[in-house]
Amino acid sequence: MDIIKKNDISEIVEGLDLIPMIKEGFIAYSEGRSVVPPVGELSFMEPPGDVHIKYGYIAGAKYYVIKIASGFYENEKLGLPTGAGLMLLFAQETGEIVVLLADDAYLTDVRTAVAGAICAEQFSNPVQCIGVIGTGLQARLQVQYLRPITECRDVIVWGRNIEKMEKYKSDMEDLGFDVTLAQSPQYLAEKCNLIITTTASTKPILKTEDIQPETHITAMGSDTPTKQELDSSILAKADLVVADSISQCVERGEISHALKDGKLAKNDIVELGHVLNGQNPGRTSSEQLTVADLTGVAVQDIQIATAVYESYLEKQS
Repeated sequence: MDIIKKNDISEIVEGLDLIPMIKEGFIAYSEGRSVVPPVGELSFMEPPGDVHIKYGYIAGAKYYVIKIASGFYENEKLGLPTGAGLMLLFAQETGEIVVLLADDAYLTDVRTAVAGAICAEQFSNPVQCIGVIGTGLQARLQVQYLRPITECRDVIVWGRNIEKMEKYKSDMEDLGFDVTLAQSPQYLAEKCNLIITTTASTKPILKTEDIQPETHITAMGSDTPTKQELDSSILAKADLVVADSISQCVERGEISHALKDGKLAKNDIVELGHVLNGQNPGRTSSEQLTVADLTGVAVQDIQIATAVYESYLEKQS
């Protein structure tokens, strides 16, 4: 069994074109060419945290994957990253373990950011300004992975902690973005036609009256049954509601809350892979409000883990 550590993994990822790979994974999932069991989950209250176990395979592929990723949100008080984890890749024909990717959840963060870029490419109008709710790692990666999707480099960010907002502004401006600090989520929503929500909030941050027409929202922070960043009425108002996985989103994420609140019906939801393969047209008018709910699907982990390992093998040969 090979073991690849985070530093080597991040170097490999820099040379990969991940968007086509992750698209292929979503398409395989929606076309029924993958096996992805329900998410395994541990939730903790003191201190607050959650652990997700995601696993599965794509029919006919070389490997299957088991991924463990955690988020413990008070770790920063201890000087530790909030995320940790690893991926295990096995040969699909024999069950033999071939590599342990000791990535500290880095690959989960990257594949999530890539999914956000795919949604922006598919559903957003020409981007006038990027709005980001949150100031953590995903709030940074989501914007960085938009570079090949849009020429827009104007960002408005809102977070609950002004010091973290200022640090975000400094760090992102070093990367070539022009960042404005928002006094409220409402101000951000008024100015931005692409909004990305990246927090672990359990109460809605954005409300229906905040959202302007022609906006696209990618909500990726709400990946458990208890988290929620969008008021359910936003999904009721949306012309298009997209799930990375309908079966997951009825149990967790923004869609689950809208369904429970009676604001949305299951047959109103479109799966991302069905847009990517052309089965569903996605956005059909610039006037539409669109929402993508990303809860994270194991096919993303399969695709990125496979790409990293095969690139590693090529460099070893």
